[in-house]
Amino acid sequence: MKKLLFAFLLITNIAKANTDITGYWTTIDDETKTAKSIVQIYEYQGKYFGRVVDLLKNKQATAKLPNNPPVMGMDIIWDLEQKGNQYIGGEILDPTKGKVYGCEIWRDKENLIVRGKIAFLGRNQIWLPNKDFKSTNKEPLTPNKPKLK
Repeated sequence: MKKLLFAFLLITNIAKANTDITGYWTTIDDETKTAKSIVQIYEYQGKYFGRVVDLLKNKQATAKLPNNPPVMGMDIIWDLEQKGNQYIGGEILDPTKGKVYGCEIWRDKENLIVRGKIAFLGRNQIWLPNKDFKSTNKEPLTPNKPKLK
């Protein structure tokens, strides 16, 4: 009986590990195909959010939003909810364009597939796991949706 319970718990943890999206992810520039930023995806009150924690090229980049806020430290993903192996119902901000899209995220082995969409049209990006990034922030993250208008 103990072996059966252990096997069940092991399988449950493996399944969760294969769908969990929290952690640090390296984004890839669509045009240059080089690493662009590091985003931390975190859970807050049952929903998932993504914050830019490092910019790898232009550390002073600002978003095309009112008052041109810095991209560093900005939440660019908000309100995702887990449904099985996918995270859906959220939004994602493209800070360079100042546009917000619907967002879905799921795991493909080690990588994340991040889909930005309008209605049924959209495109996918592949984000790579970043196990080397060390945050200096020890406080739990709370959502901070940027002012869009």
